[in-house]
This record gives sequence, C-alpha cells and structure tokens, in this order.
Amino acid sequence: MTDTQIVDHIIEARWVIPVVPRGRVLEHSAVVVNHGRIVAVMPVAEARQCYHAQKTTALPEHALIPGLINLHTHAAMSLMRGLADDLPLMTWLLEHIWPAEGHTLSERFVRDGTLLACAEMLSGGITCFNDMYFFPQAAAEAVDQAGIRANIGLVMMEFPSPYAGDADDYLNKGLAARDLLRGHERITTCLAPHAPYTISDRTFSKVLTYADQLGMNLHLHLHETRDEITQSESQHGLRPIQRLAGLGLLGPNMLAAHCVHLTQGEIELLAAQGSHVAHCPASNLKLGSGVAPISALIAAGVNVGLGTDGAASNNRLDIFAEMQLAALLAKADVDASSLPATQALEMATLNGARAMGMDDSIGSIEAGKLADLVAVDFSATEMMPCYDPVSHLVYVAGREHVSHTWVAGELRYERGVHDSIEPNELKEIAALWQGRLKQFRH
Repeated sequence: MTDTQIVDHIIEARWVIPVVPRGRVLEHSAVVVNHGRIVAVMPVAEARQCYHAQKTTALPEHALIPGLINLHTHAAMSLMRGLADDLPLMTWLLEHIWPAEGHTLSERFVRDGTLLACAEMLSGGITCFNDMYFFPQAAAEAVDQAGIRANIGLVMMEFPSPYAGDADDYLNKGLAARDLLRGHERITTCLAPHAPYTISDRTFSKVLTYADQLGMNLHLHLHETRDEITQSESQHGLRPIQRLAGLGLLGPNMLAAHCVHLTQGEIELLAAQGSHVAHCPASNLKLGSGVAPISALIAAGVNVGLGTDGAASNNRLDIFAEMQLAALLAKADVDASSLPATQALEMATLNGARAMGMDDSIGSIEAGKLADLVAVDFSATEMMPCYDPVSHLVYVAGREHVSHTWVAGELRYERGVHDSIEPNELKEIAALWQGRLKQFRH
C-alpha cells in the first residue's frame, strides 16, 4: 500500500461542479487543496485513501463551485446604494453621483466603501472582482483586509476629481499604484479609461502606448446608452466603437462593460478583435439603458462575463441574481434554449477569468488552479427537490444559500461570519457615510 500524501485540506461535497468540462457534475466528490491550490478532484473514497488532510470539511448537502467573478463593478460606490434611484444614466451621474463624489470622495471613502462591498461579495460567493474607481491603493487596503481577490482598474478621465486634476495626473497616479501593488498575491491591476465620452483621443493614445509597453489589460464602459452613441456621432463623426477601432484600442486585452447598443457589424468586430464583454443586466435595466444582445455576442464568439456594476445603480453586488436575470433575458427572443444554465454559470466564473487574463489560475475547479471555491447549501426547503444542480444554481439558489467561501484555500466567509471583517465596523462605516451623503439623495 502506498503512503498517503499529507495536504492542508479536503473538501467533500454532494456535488462538485468544476465548470470544465461544460456541464459536468461530479457526485460525492472531493477537492484536495494544498498551499492554496487544487491538488486533485476525485471521488470521496479515493481522496480519503490517497491523502491525509490536516482538515476535512464535509458538505453532504452542498454543491461546490468555482468562486464567482464580478467582472465589472465600482466597489466603493456601495456607500451610495439607493442614493439616487429610478433615474436615467446621465441624470443620475451629472445631478447626483458626480456631485456626491465631489463632496465626499477621499481615500477613506474608497477604503470604507470597498470593504463594505467586499463583505457583501464574499457572503454571496464572489471571490474576485474587477473594479474601476478612484484611489486604487485605498481599495487595495480593503481587499487586503477582506482577503478577497481583485483586479483594480486604474481609472482615468479628462475632468478633475478629488483624486486627480487631469488625464495625465490620473494616469501617473494609476501607474504609481500599479508599481506599489506589483507582486501582490491577490491583487492585479489594469488601465481603466472611464468611457469614450470622458476620454480624449490623445489620452486614449497614451493609454494604448502604456498598455502595449507594460502588457496591461484595458477596462472601460462602451455603448451603454443611445445618448452616448449620439454624442459620439456629433462630436467625432463616429460611433464610439468605431472610434476605438480607429485608435487601435480593440483587441484581446480589451474588456468593454455594458455593450447594450450594438449593430451586427459591431458585434462581429468585437469578435474578430478578440475583445471581451462584461454583461451587467440588472444595472442596464435599472438605469433604463436597455438589454444587451448577449445571444448574438455569444453566437459570434465573443467572450461574455457577468458584472453587477456598482451598488449605486444595481443595487446589489449579487452574481447569483445576475446569472438568473441574464439567462431569463436571453430567452426573451422567444427561444427557451438561449443561454442555458451551464452557460450562465460559465459566464459567472470561467468567462470572467478569461476576460481578465486569469483563466490559467481561477474560474474552474481543476488541478493546479488556485482554490477559490464556494459551497452552496441545497438543504433548504425552497431548494427541494433537485434534479439538476447546475440548473438549481441559476434558477433556484440565491446568495443567501452560500455557506462557505474560500480564496486561495483560505476560508474567508462561513455562515454569516467573515474571517477578518467585523459587523460593527461595517455598521459604523455605513452610518458615517450615510450622514455625509444624504443631502444628495434623490
């Protein structure tokens, strides 16, 4: 008999849903974890025979899935949740959100708001988020405390804010933050020019130069509203995506959020360039922006992940809700087979990892990948009976059914308790900033 290998942790589950290959469901299986990475995925009996674990977690009524990925958000805006609801995007931005930011934006605001968001996301099974906001180092402090994974966008725009004075100042401060965060085990960075309507051709050219020189990805808003397109046609004589293509910005390192209003030619252009799309169905609907042509994008071969947008325009950082909404909206084309549950789960996991260039390390449960894992409890009455656990994850389960969240093998959330975030701290944060922001309420 061979000696058993000593490992840190074995997680045994009723179902393991690895995402790769598509649709596979492993029953009564175990995920073996050592030094933060997945060593093996195998039947429980075999794992017990081959490995001796320092700790074993038994989940007899649970599905174990890859950590969910929030592909587009503005985490610190959790402090503005519900501040200005039921307004169109530009009214919401110009008359409420930007004035509120001008009054309160600071390093502490970003650190506090990001921590509140991290707590919400971890409790909902999100192990990684792709952020775009100001003061990236303050956001990184919250990410450090929470133990979550983040790709922090180094935001830039032409007009001043309490963070930076002009586009060059944004870029210089962002690159300085990148240098300080390089080598962090859970934080990566990307360049985040806010949107075509807030960025000049000159700044876009500089962004492209730095992205090429430093091998950085790009993250921006694109074709979110019809007004954005009309404005671009008036100012530049081009639709925004045509303008970006002419500047050489489209490519496999480009992640475009929203992409609600696209022609078939623009869909084919995104596919040909290998660009990625972050689908934010709840925010698109709530701001009255419209419904993105996700089925057409997927059919063309565009990689599409799921994002929540910020809590100020959603108002939840809830990828379970986005999975269900995305799948249901796709069926509005009168095709019930559009965006099946297996594909929705991929959008919430592997596709998001691929869009950030991180699919070699997260997004699925495979040997060698980081152990970013989530357990979903199927024991509640509303979850019974279960014929297909993947279908249940998309159409039945909610974030309230998340029982455990691990990031790189570390347990960061379990049944209402965060590993390194105190509830009283979050209550104090919310009370402090609510008092300062309430004057901007709609």
